[in-house]
Amino acid sequence: LIGERGREVKEFIEQILGAEGMSRAVVVAAPADTPPLMRLQGAAYATAIAEHFRDQGKNVLLIMDSLTRYAMAQREIALAIGEPPATKGYPPSVFAKLPILVERAGNGKVGGGSITAFYTVLTEGDDQQDPIADAARAILDGHIVLDRALAEGGHYPAIDIEQSISRAMHNITTPGHQQLTRRLKQLYSRYQRSRDLISVGAYSAGTDPVLDQAIALNTRIESFLQQDIAERADVPESLGRLTALFQ
Repeated sequence: LIGERGREVKEFIEQILGAEGMSRAVVVAAPADTPPLMRLQGAAYATAIAEHFRDQGKNVLLIMDSLTRYAMAQREIALAIGEPPATKGYPPSVFAKLPILVERAGNGKVGGGSITAFYTVLTEGDDQQDPIADAARAILDGHIVLDRALAEGGHYPAIDIEQSISRAMHNITTPGHQQLTRRLKQLYSRYQRSRDLISVGAYSAGTDPVLDQAIALNTRIESFLQQDIAERADVPESLGRLTALFQ
């Protein structure tokens, strides 16, 4: 937890990890009230711990919240020593440090362990062209985009599947899985683009066969894309539900 509220640390440990999670976790916290150098070192320290376990042959999950606060800490330091601001007030050193940090995650030596890292990124006003979000997209293997409108509509998790993408999916999933995923995204996207026409009754059934199918399956698709915070679903189960969706 880098640059976030101090009370989030206690909530994360007690409500998210619990006793079982803490038995297999290491928590590094550098809250918002710590000096910027401490926040930078907190991110580096957490990554170093993950590297230690990876080098022992373990598969490590590294979750860092947030990469934006890390960038802000570097901005504070850079501006204090006289570095000129560049993109939206961020000095060039910020964009140099981001890949140095995140490139440390990934696979170790052949036959060894790995680090799978999730970095949260905060965007100002949900602007997907935010410089930190833009830089993160360029150096990471994918991104999960959360949408405020979905959250306000009670859709959880509020993941915008149209903007979210995985560059590693083609290497770790079967062609059949990929085909089902593309079909789901096509139907979901077609429905979203025509939502206004459908809601006012301006669309006539039979005009567009793909949209007809999207309308027929919309309720089931919405249900498939939602999951309670305490609900567990593994890959085989999710793939089975995805397959059943189109049968």
